[in-house]
Amino acid sequence: MGYIVLFLFCLVLVVVSFLFHEFGHKFMAQKFGLWSEYRMWPAGLGITLVTSLLGFLFASPGAVVIMGNMDKEMNGKVSIAGPIVNIVLCVIGIVVFSLTTDTLTYIFFFMLANINAILALFNLIPIPPLDGSKIFAWNKVIWGIAIAIAAAEFILLRYVI
Repeated sequence: MGYIVLFLFCLVLVVVSFLFHEFGHKFMAQKFGLWSEYRMWPAGLGITLVTSLLGFLFASPGAVVIMGNMDKEMNGKVSIAGPIVNIVLCVIGIVVFSLTTDTLTYIFFFMLANINAILALFNLIPIPPLDGSKIFAWNKVIWGIAIAIAAAEFILLRYVI
């Protein structure tokens, strides 16, 4: 398969995975009655494209802005929604690429799983402004479970499958 096709697969999957992650935050915030809106950052989109060409991923094309009174628990729950979306997308990718016999389907879902494992693990790092810092401040046990699952997915994809 040509590098251009692989790059396009990767680009589509990064954008879709990032947007699903952000919409996870948005919908959880709305569940709490908070105002939320996705705001695109064009420079961040450029950074995402350049880093993907360099062989690593720094996805930063925008973020969800949330307004309203949010306590530590609400902030933690809104913050964990994004990584949970990535964890679920990774599982979907693993299941589909494990069951398919079609090469393109395998590659597409293998890439989906890898991109989402990386996004989940990166976003769970407990350093501000990443989601992990807000989750860790709210509930260290839930943060530990989430990062353990994300790390297990990452290790599984890198060293087992």
